[in-house]
Amino acid sequence: MDLSIIIVNWNTREMLRDCLQSVFDTAADITFDVLVVDNGSSDDSQQMVRDAFPQVELIANQDNKGFAGANNQALSRAKGRHVLLLNSDTLVHGDVLSASVRYLDDNPDVGAMGCRVLNTDGTLQITGSQLPSLLNLSLQATGLNRLPGRFFDRFQMARWDRRDARDLDVIFGCYLMVRRSVIEQVGLLDDTFFFYGEETDWCFRIAKGGWRLVLAPVGEITHFGGGSVKKLNHKRNIMLSEGTIRFHRKHYGWWGGAACWVLLGFFNLSRAIIWSLLGLAGSEKVRDTAQNFRRVVMHFREAWPRDV
Repeated sequence: MDLSIIIVNWNTREMLRDCLQSVFDTAADITFDVLVVDNGSSDDSQQMVRDAFPQVELIANQDNKGFAGANNQALSRAKGRHVLLLNSDTLVHGDVLSASVRYLDDNPDVGAMGCRVLNTDGTLQITGSQLPSLLNLSLQATGLNRLPGRFFDRFQMARWDRRDARDLDVIFGCYLMVRRSVIEQVGLLDDTFFFYGEETDWCFRIAKGGWRLVLAPVGEITHFGGGSVKKLNHKRNIMLSEGTIRFHRKHYGWWGGAACWVLLGFFNLSRAIIWSLLGLAGSEKVRDTAQNFRRVVMHFREAWPRDV
């Protein structure tokens, strides 16, 4: 089998339905199977999959195993030569699936790859990056990433249109295709990462194993973004910070984690101050943004991973 497609779902029933339909409508010239891991949804997602897509292998969890843990459940069952992690809040377009398989087959030194990702209005979504190193995080936290020049834009490469192939450190998990042989070499996702940071850690290990990671011009998907986490408000920011700090603690030791915690704390504190000042004469949306950052600062101690 050419490809196993793994989709983790948590309360995104209608998005999941559309995602699955787009997969079965567009996949051609390859053999594939689809595995959906539902993390204890309460919106009848599991029954929808059973009724509308009986050809899908459904793994129905009673509780939320997190992104890494749920993907690992399916990775252990996947039969394809390549495996695709695909978000439930995406739509695949054209022949991107088969083109991705061909790209890996034609480039044996590439261990993992991604594709061009669009927002719902058709504009480019910034996906794929270099590692969230202390230098890169510092550029983001201080706003220096907005200055002209490739050095300042080095982390997320926001001025790159993603129309040409480029080697990256991190391929985002909304569309991440990996060779089975790579998974056998480097292992599964680290499920101590609950919701963020797991693909950064996995990509880091893949690169250390001697493989290239490439965002390739093989086609496009649409990513709605935040499908499972829109309800989390400031908790999403805490989880994102925790995943980034956990990555630094795991690979660079306690001091690396501590430095990352300080940098991200400074970022959120500075944004809380700036947005609060803007909110004095701003719109309700501005005041909501300020309140979100203030809540992140109040709970930022929770971003320190205690089980590393």
